[in-house]
Amino acid sequence: MGIFEYFCGQEKQRKMTEQELDKILTDALLLPAETEIVEFKEAKNSYDFDKIGKYFSALSNEANLKGHSCAWLIFGVNNRHEIIGSRYRTGRKDLDSLKKEIGDKTTQSISFMDIYELQKPEGRVVMFQIPAAPHGIPVSFEGFYYGRLNESLIALNIEKIDRIRNQAANRDWSREIVPDATIADLDKEAILKAREQYKLRNPSLEKEVDSWDDITFLNKAKVTLNGQITNTTILLLGKDEASALISPAISQITWVLKDAPGGFEHFYTPFILTVSKALDCIRNLRYSYMIDDNTLFPKEVTHYDKWVIRELLQNCVAHSDYRKSSRIIILEYNDKLIFQNAGGFMPDSVEEVIRKNSPQDYYRNPFLAAAMVNLNMIETVGNGIKKIFTIQRERLFPLPDYDISDETHTKVTVYGELIDENYTNILYNHPELSLEDVIALDKVQKKQPVGEIEMARLRELKLLAENTLDNNTKFAQTGGMTGGMTGGMTGGISLSETQIKILNLIKENPKISFKKMEEILEINISALQKHIEKLKQQGIITREGAAFGGYWQIMK
Repeated sequence: MGIFEYFCGQEKQRKMTEQELDKILTDALLLPAETEIVEFKEAKNSYDFDKIGKYFSALSNEANLKGHSCAWLIFGVNNRHEIIGSRYRTGRKDLDSLKKEIGDKTTQSISFMDIYELQKPEGRVVMFQIPAAPHGIPVSFEGFYYGRLNESLIALNIEKIDRIRNQAANRDWSREIVPDATIADLDKEAILKAREQYKLRNPSLEKEVDSWDDITFLNKAKVTLNGQITNTTILLLGKDEASALISPAISQITWVLKDAPGGFEHFYTPFILTVSKALDCIRNLRYSYMIDDNTLFPKEVTHYDKWVIRELLQNCVAHSDYRKSSRIIILEYNDKLIFQNAGGFMPDSVEEVIRKNSPQDYYRNPFLAAAMVNLNMIETVGNGIKKIFTIQRERLFPLPDYDISDETHTKVTVYGELIDENYTNILYNHPELSLEDVIALDKVQKKQPVGEIEMARLRELKLLAENTLDNNTKFAQTGGMTGGMTGGMTGGISLSETQIKILNLIKENPKISFKKMEEILEINISALQKHIEKLKQQGIITREGAAFGGYWQIMK
């Protein structure tokens, strides 16, 4: 496409001039037909917002697949490629507000790079510059992925979705070689520690490990690649000063004591040693509480289980997005700890991770995570979160809170004190409760939203007080356990079996993704979108918030 292609590659450096835009428009008008990355619309006076969103998703995804850095939606041009002029949102403020309106409905709040106006003799032309979908992340609008087939707007097919998603798997930052690094940049004590941990993970290889030189050992432990130092090697085993070799990535853990001024400490590489030092800063004091009325002696434990807080910090190390140049933070309060790392939570939801209790489909740093498993730093990938929840439950403590609302960071709060003694009493008296039921009870004590199915289950088990509103739900003071659970849907609307299954999935997990529904229902994306669209048209469901991080709401 000549200069059209060239100017599409300059968008991040500066705002385009009128001359450049005029050249892009001229080149686009000369195309024999609309393409996957160029769409013309007359939009004489207005244009449907939902259609703009769908074209945004389609053009963004197709630009990614075609290797372009942007695509164009152009108003004021008819299907014969003649300029006829558009009066769509003639006020500049109204036009600019469209950026936020679209961003509220798309993956990761992605929106227009810019919106330009060109005054031509034939009339006003509005040019929407749409960024290509990010590497490894297809762009959706209101939860749907769209694409193009020649000039037609269609659902993005599974093959194209997977092609975009697989891009991320091909770029693992943690696996990249550090060009100027050598084994001399590694900490000798850290290598000795790594050997000890590797032997604990692989006891059958203990004698053999002792015979390996350092290069052989690091290759066997999959910390290096063919003897070459990787970003993972520096993070886990590098000397303090070696962290400069992976700049602009920041290899730093910061502990902050929030209840005392000046209470903070910074820790750097090698993480295999400094993680323990960071954890030693936490005031893990003894904590007493009464649980059994038949004894005069309280139960005494530490505020935090040592394995839990170690696993949480190691998970921050394993799954942080180091490309964002952000450190790992531990915030310590009197009654809780907050662990924070850069990068959004990769699975669809915490509940989904616990239910599957198996490795997820993809990771941000697969090479790093695997190395940490080999060095006995974290649990087998995919099992740690459920074990954390189980330990907190066995301690009769509140469960961790995973704040995944911010797509740029993940925060985990672990509690060191009780919140509601009724919750604790229920856990003590009913050890047979499933972890899913305990999660629902935990939401009640924290006054967090509880799903309809979860609420029905707790009422059936007689764990909630009768005649209470959802936003003021209280635990039952007494109550035995009863088995069984009933369900069903009413409302006078005829639904297919698949649509009923979709509603049940949404009830169970309002943040469920299209990919997960496809897998469970075993239908393709096009069929799924048709069912979802029908449910939306009948006013049964709606999509709230951004496509990435938003949720489904059942209206009827």
